[in-house]
Amino acid sequence: MRSSTFVSDTWVIARRGLKHMRRQPEALSDATIQPVMFVLLFAFVFGGAIAVPGGGSYKEFLMGGIFAQTIVFGAFGVAIALSNDRNNGAIDRFHSLPIPRSSVLAGHAVANLIRALLPIVFMSVTGYIVGWRIHSGVLDILAAYGLMIVFSFAVIWIGVLLGSSVPTPEAVQGVAFVAIFPITFIASTFVPTSTLPGVLKTIAEWNPTSALANALRHLFDNPGGVAPPGAAWPLAHPIAYTLLWAAAIVAVCAPLAVRQYQRSIRS
Repeated sequence: MRSSTFVSDTWVIARRGLKHMRRQPEALSDATIQPVMFVLLFAFVFGGAIAVPGGGSYKEFLMGGIFAQTIVFGAFGVAIALSNDRNNGAIDRFHSLPIPRSSVLAGHAVANLIRALLPIVFMSVTGYIVGWRIHSGVLDILAAYGLMIVFSFAVIWIGVLLGSSVPTPEAVQGVAFVAIFPITFIASTFVPTSTLPGVLKTIAEWNPTSALANALRHLFDNPGGVAPPGAAWPLAHPIAYTLLWAAAIVAVCAPLAVRQYQRSIRS
């Protein structure tokens, strides 16, 4: 009975979040317009100036990086949504109802996991229009999209932790931008790591964003998906490294997020 109540209450909270997204389409710009803009800008503005090691289409190399960057940016959405609920009194109203307190966080997580599917769909369509092609089989394609969903779920808990720790939505945007933006650029998202100098190259090689981007390139059989001889372990085993990071993020951030959320609603 308790598990049934938790599931149904979680879905109620999730539906509320989805309805807010539908009624405020401008709030979805980071999940719809922004990824499409990145695909178009980098494909046509920088595509002719960046050479892919080993040859191949830069547009196909680019897509793995755009997918990875947008998934990492997904932490913004859940953090801002949770911070808004903390500041507008919605959390207090939820807790006055006879529902499990954990269903509030779970509902936000479910809504944002569904929200994370939007940019993946938009980018896939836009990428295909500009020339991106998948050269692998059905199982690899399913594995690639499954990996994106797994990492999206992990990133959500970073957003929950951020939304529970930072007092206002404006502060969330500032902190998230400073913390997350460099992670997505000091990586193999837009350029091969071999083109980066010294310390930045080492950071990019061990950056989970690079691993996710290269794992997707490998599974889609796109340029950049095969690590060169002597590459760092994360680049040689991008799928395993991405899954390890996803598990570590959930194992560390989920308990911290729940604890910080409980502290924030008591204060």
